[in-house]
Amino acid sequence: MSDVTRLKRQERRVTAEEVARVLGVSQSTISRAFTAAASISEETRARVMEAAAELGYQPNVIARSLITRRTNIVAIVVANLTDPFYPVVLDALTQRLQPLGCQTLLFVPTPGQDVDEILPTLLQYQVDGIIITSAILSSAMARVCARRNTPVVLLNRYVPGLEIHAVSCDNVAGGRQMARFLLERGHRRMAFVAGQPEASTSLERQSGFVSALKEEGVACRVEQGGDHTYEAGFEAALRLLRRRERPDAIFFASDVMAFGGMDALRQNGVDIPGEISVAGFNDVPMAAWPAYDLTTIRHPFSRMADAVLELLGLGEAEPSHTPTTRLIHGEMIQRRSTR
Repeated sequence: MSDVTRLKRQERRVTAEEVARVLGVSQSTISRAFTAAASISEETRARVMEAAAELGYQPNVIARSLITRRTNIVAIVVANLTDPFYPVVLDALTQRLQPLGCQTLLFVPTPGQDVDEILPTLLQYQVDGIIITSAILSSAMARVCARRNTPVVLLNRYVPGLEIHAVSCDNVAGGRQMARFLLERGHRRMAFVAGQPEASTSLERQSGFVSALKEEGVACRVEQGGDHTYEAGFEAALRLLRRRERPDAIFFASDVMAFGGMDALRQNGVDIPGEISVAGFNDVPMAAWPAYDLTTIRHPFSRMADAVLELLGLGEAEPSHTPTTRLIHGEMIQRRSTR
């Protein structure tokens, strides 16, 4: 009876040592075959995978993590999956994590839940790193993560003074870029529709936009949307239309808000961009749909994801122990919603 037949008849889990004995290779070869980016020839990897499939072998991830002290799990905290911005962010991250053999553990806080509340639970999973999007954690919790040697990166925002890694689009620069773009097209009655009042992303975009206009002697009306939602953009646009002097260009803090704003304007007979130009920020996939064809600032998703992995010490990079902030410039995308 062959070793393969004998092992297949056994009613227990096959070990890496047994697969190695069948193939006449070392146990470390079996381990490398199941490790992404490990040093092993494709021919040998294929032989190992074929034998493993025939024998019913699967590596014991828990046992391996006890030896290597790595779980190859990265936790991602996402505040709002209904916003089309976040699926794009998740896609950019997972496309880079999976080739490295890393799996993602997704945490979605309930509305109003503080990130500090869920981090202790998250840390129990012994994750190799934590990525927090559109939320912040306290300095105390940042220190807890540091003591456990668990790197944390804030994605899409940063907090000056908080000793933690951060990767964000340069929102101030993006706001200034949009101001120059609209000025060059002859607009002088500008409005900015802000999102959540405490959101650093909205505040930074507003700051860049308003300051660049002020430098050219152009005033800007700031309309508080209150949230980064379609409904908030819709209602804000209606309020702007009711004013005695309508704007000739509206810059929304996000694309989703701009979609709502455009629909509100059209329902009231406003020609876009003939009467009012509309712009957003992020360049989510819907921005390119013919129904909106939205001029926007494209978030540098790919470069941001690369920076996150570098700061987490994944791939060939070593983790950075010095709190680092990376601000990455976005790209102006001109479409038909502006002149």
